[in-house]
Amino acid sequence: MKITFPGESAEYRAAREQLLEQEISLRRAMEVVAAARRNLPPGGLIPEDYVFDAIDSNGAPSIVRLSELFAPGKDSLVIYNFMFPRMPQDERPKAAAGITAALKREEGPCPSCTAFLDTLDGAAKHLEAGGLNFVVIAKAPLERVLAFARERGWRNLRLLSAAGNNFKRDYLAESSEGYQLPLMTVFHRDDNQIRHFWSSELIFAPSDPGQDPRHNGTTEPLWNIFDLTREGRPDWDEQLDYDCCSHSQIQAAESSSCCNPITPS
Repeated sequence: MKITFPGESAEYRAAREQLLEQEISLRRAMEVVAAARRNLPPGGLIPEDYVFDAIDSNGAPSIVRLSELFAPGKDSLVIYNFMFPRMPQDERPKAAAGITAALKREEGPCPSCTAFLDTLDGAAKHLEAGGLNFVVIAKAPLERVLAFARERGWRNLRLLSAAGNNFKRDYLAESSEGYQLPLMTVFHRDDNQIRHFWSSELIFAPSDPGQDPRHNGTTEPLWNIFDLTREGRPDWDEQLDYDCCSHSQIQAAESSSCCNPITPS
């Protein structure tokens, strides 16, 4: 099939077809890596059945064990380790409104994690329907996490707190200094045994010049969409709030999630 778009030059088409071959190679490489991941030998058994702070189906405070995060017939558990609290060195502004705004900046949520979770909130119900157990675990007290979720408008994420256990430290989502790290951690249940399957260890590997670790890179829509453009990834960091509308646009766009990303409860 010969592909052409309006007004393109022969030079553009030749370069695009060469790029297409690179994209095909990338797709094949991703499949090879995914297959190698699936074929990993059994990981280590969990050292304990960690107990997390949660809410029950009635919205009341409760506890849940790691083993209870596996629904019947769903043997993979994917956990995103939410950096809440953020890195102390993170100087981006804290939330402008809501309960979270009352916290010290270093006690609040990471803006980059928040941007990622904004996208995962919509995906969570599809992941669950597709056969996964998916949860988000923070170190902050559960009431803070839930208050922030309400402020962001999250509806589908299952949110837990590891404030009372060593889960994050044991699975390298917390440094020896107590700093939180945004690892993706996967467990697998087999014959009622729960083993660590995979974590986004690329965060600990040296980065290439001009690149961040990209340990969760293939799962982050925001940055992958930037990669589709002429400008590429901007020299920019995610924020909790954006002043993206000019003064003359505010009234016309007052219902926009861009200008009003948070609705305090």
